[in-house]
Amino acid sequence: MRDRPPAHALFFNMASAKILFHRKPREQRFASMPRRTVLILALFMCWQSNISHSASSESTAIVNVTLVDALNGIRKNQTVVFREDSITSIRKYSGIPEIASVLDGTGKFLIPGLWDLHVHLTNTDDEYLKEKMPSLFLSFGVTSVRDTGGAIEKMLPAVKKMRAKGSIAPRVFISGPLLDGNTIVYERAVKNSDPKTARQSVELLESQGVDFIKIYELVSPDVFYALVKTAREHKLPIAAHVPLSMRARVAGKHVDSMEHLRNIELDCAKNNEDLLTERRALLKNENGLSGFALRTMIHNLLRLPAIENYSPTECAKTLEAISDTLQVPTLRLNSGLVDLAYNRSDWAEAFSKLPAQTQKNWQKHIDDEIVLSYLNQKFAEWSLFLVGLMKEKQIPIGAGTDTPLALAIPGYSLHAELEMLVRAGLTPLEAIAAATVAPARYFSLLEELGSIDVGKRADMVLLDRNPMNNISNTKSISHVISRGRIFAKEDF
Repeated sequence: MRDRPPAHALFFNMASAKILFHRKPREQRFASMPRRTVLILALFMCWQSNISHSASSESTAIVNVTLVDALNGIRKNQTVVFREDSITSIRKYSGIPEIASVLDGTGKFLIPGLWDLHVHLTNTDDEYLKEKMPSLFLSFGVTSVRDTGGAIEKMLPAVKKMRAKGSIAPRVFISGPLLDGNTIVYERAVKNSDPKTARQSVELLESQGVDFIKIYELVSPDVFYALVKTAREHKLPIAAHVPLSMRARVAGKHVDSMEHLRNIELDCAKNNEDLLTERRALLKNENGLSGFALRTMIHNLLRLPAIENYSPTECAKTLEAISDTLQVPTLRLNSGLVDLAYNRSDWAEAFSKLPAQTQKNWQKHIDDEIVLSYLNQKFAEWSLFLVGLMKEKQIPIGAGTDTPLALAIPGYSLHAELEMLVRAGLTPLEAIAAATVAPARYFSLLEELGSIDVGKRADMVLLDRNPMNNISNTKSISHVISRGRIFAKEDF
């Protein structure tokens, strides 16, 4: 170690995102050089300008930086060294190391790469957005995503492209299609009319390479248990909406994550038995409604009565039963109407990153007057309240957005979710944990991801401002490191 960089080292000044050689001004150097030497140096610098687009086979150090992660807390004045896709060293800063490239982290903050735990990469007809989505996630520091439902014939090619060497895309984990009941809510879902079909559905998805499964709302209890049993046999994590035919405290303890806080409100009501009986009667679907219409009707009829009959005693029983199940509340979806994304001061900049045609399509929805119904208002308030209760009970919480649904800009919306989690009562560090530690634990990947530690993957985000002071500072991105590749903010 020494105070000055070695002759071969490059020092990146993060404030200006320029390469500094710590020698005479370039004009003076060029003036005294033969033309051939100038040409060679120019070619070298052109090559060097693209260094951040690939993982170097040589080491890179981020020096004198403050590390912020939920497993290790705050570590000041650290030097983090990584090579390709692995963190190889973390030590107290004591000068510039003799390493091929160095990033100046002075006054900056390094957090683990973020996850979005609830996205739909292919559930849109907007081909421009599909193409742009992976790089948008990365540009906002989202280095891993969990796709929670899409047609397998569309998902597999998309995943292959995202996982290809050199792709500018986050790590991706997929469930394949939604596993629904004899009646399905969405066309892309898989119908499961009986336990035998349910077992076959999971086995087929496992053979196609999914990373987990997702159970949907219209499954019957016997189909639900068959899906769970088969997934466990194949060691596949389980995400689920609470089936409308079941109670959250019964179904929730059998799955690994519950999405959107949906249907928990019934279990928290003092008259939950009566509401469940009414819901099961509606599920007989005597009017032959479509699955989508049936589910919508049940939510519209029974959600508000459940919320208005909230019982602390009944809710405590429910939360105790699901205390080990990861909750992915998607607050920006549930409660976003009380804090519309496009009214935020930084919306315009994020919106401008979308493809031009996507902007036109979305603007039509933005221009429509949005009327916040009483039901939506109450569910928004309930969702924030429930997450606060879950935080008090130390129930694990994960950060997800349902991107790109409901005008969710890929990547940007994850930061909105973190802000909503803090609004619900989480600390900034707990919100960061929801987007780092919780997802890694869900996939049993804590030895590889979730924190900044030696031996873990080189997925990190360098921030200009302290996220502990304000969770919104997770958007003050200077550089993103994904699989050991360094991307400056200007690269996207």
